[in-house]
Formats: sequence, C-alpha cells, structure tokens
Amino acid sequence: MKELLATATTLSWLLEPLSHEFMVRALVVSALVGGVCGLLSCYMTLKGWALMGDAVSHAVMPGVVVAYALGLPFSIGAFVFGVGSVALIGFVKQKSRVKEDTVIGLVFTGFFALGLVLVSKTRSNIDLTHILFGNVLGISMADIQQTLLITGIVVAILLVLRRDFMLFCFDPTHARSIGINTGLLHYLLLSVLSLAAVAGLQTVGIILVVAMLITPGATAYLLTDRFDRMTLLAILSSALSSVLGVYISYWTDSSTAGCIVLVQTVLFLLTFLLAPRYGILKVQRSLAP
Repeated sequence: MKELLATATTLSWLLEPLSHEFMVRALVVSALVGGVCGLLSCYMTLKGWALMGDAVSHAVMPGVVVAYALGLPFSIGAFVFGVGSVALIGFVKQKSRVKEDTVIGLVFTGFFALGLVLVSKTRSNIDLTHILFGNVLGISMADIQQTLLITGIVVAILLVLRRDFMLFCFDPTHARSIGINTGLLHYLLLSVLSLAAVAGLQTVGIILVVAMLITPGATAYLLTDRFDRMTLLAILSSALSSVLGVYISYWTDSSTAGCIVLVQTVLFLLTFLLAPRYGILKVQRSLAP
C-alpha cells in the first residue's frame, strides 16, 4: 500500500505541471537550451573560456534593448552585440599591451553598463529582470521557434567542424601546423558562443547563462578522459538538470533560472566529491598510506 501511495505521489509530482501549457513550453525549451549549452560547454571547458563566456553573455544586453527599440527580434540585436564585443576584445588585445583577461573584464562591464543605461532611457515594455534572469515560464511559440532555429545553427556548426574545434581546443599549435585556420576557428567558436548566449537568454537570463555554458562540461570532465563521452555526459546532465530545475521551481514557487543553475551546481559538487576516478574522495584515498 505504501509503495502504491509513493508511486501515485511521484506520478502526481511529474504529471501535474504538464497540465499547464506554459510549463510544457518551459520544459521543452529548457531541455533544448540545456542540451545545446552542454555540448558547447565541453569546448569552453577545454579551451578555458569561462571568463569569455561571461563577457559575451553580459555584452548582449544592449543588443536586446536596441532590438526591442527598433522592433526587431531580440536575438538579432543580442547576436550583433555579442560578436561586436568579441571583435572589440580581439582588437584591443592586438593593439595594446593589456592582457586578454583585463580586456575581457573592461569590455563586458562596459557593454553591460551601456545596456543598463539604454534600459533606463528607452521607453518600452522591457522588464529588466527578464533580461537578467530569463522568463522561460512566459515563453511564446514564436520564442520557441526562434530558439529552435538558433540551437539548430549551433549544433550544425559544432557537428560539421567537430574535429577541427576539438583539435583547436586541445592543441592549437598542432592545428596550425597541419594547415587548420585557427584564427577563423577562434572567431567562429566565439560566434557560436554568442548564439548560445542568445538562446540561453530566455531560459536563465544573461547573468546565469554562463553557468550553463561552463558547469556541464566541467562536470563531465571529472567523469571521463574521452571527448565523445564527455560531450554525451555534458548534454545529458545539462538537459536533465534543466528539466529538474523547472520542476523544482514549479513546486517551490521560486526562480526558475536559479533552480536550474543550482541543480547543475549541486550535480558538479557531487561529481567533484564522488567521481570514481577524479573525485576528491577517490584522490584522497589513493594518497593515503
């Protein structure tokens, strides 16, 4: 009897949110964006681009405001400003003696500040909290179609150039020696990053999207040495944690973006502790006399 009651409770927990159309849309988009960000996060982790991901995600903010002011889809403005920030970072780095991490910090805070000023001066229905923290529960069918298009482009580029990107991230010197245009790959990967940041904007906002671009890859990196397995684990963990985060936010009436990122963070911490090969407990046991 207790087992039947537990089963019924579990089914109720799973099925009740599905009776609401906005929850179905939120679950679909969260899983889709989570999976794509998980795939890209593997390259971000290997390349060590956590700060770059943070920069691009913040730099898209003024683009969103400008796009709304001009009556354009927000993704167009966000992508243009994301790519523009990347180009500006590269230009300043090449033309000055300032180190790249310093340039990144200057550019992304400057773009973010510009976005805040534009929001305060532009007459529109833009809700700043939706830009900062996402609004996946209020997503429309048009937004879903837009997200499908963006994520489809990201996946297509990453799959077609998979081997080139992998070699570029692991050993760019060797990639150049065999004739691969690493400069082109560098900016192409950053463009893909901008697209992923735009896709994540609806789900978790520009503040927390960097977590979706880093955490799944870092989690998978602790579990395997093979890149194929790493990408699969990152995609699955990111998509599932996104879905679980949406469920938790529904039942606790809390921030959806916060729940998604919190689930991913908890999963990383558990992996950090318990991973069979690289977990801290395993390492400590192997070092014990």
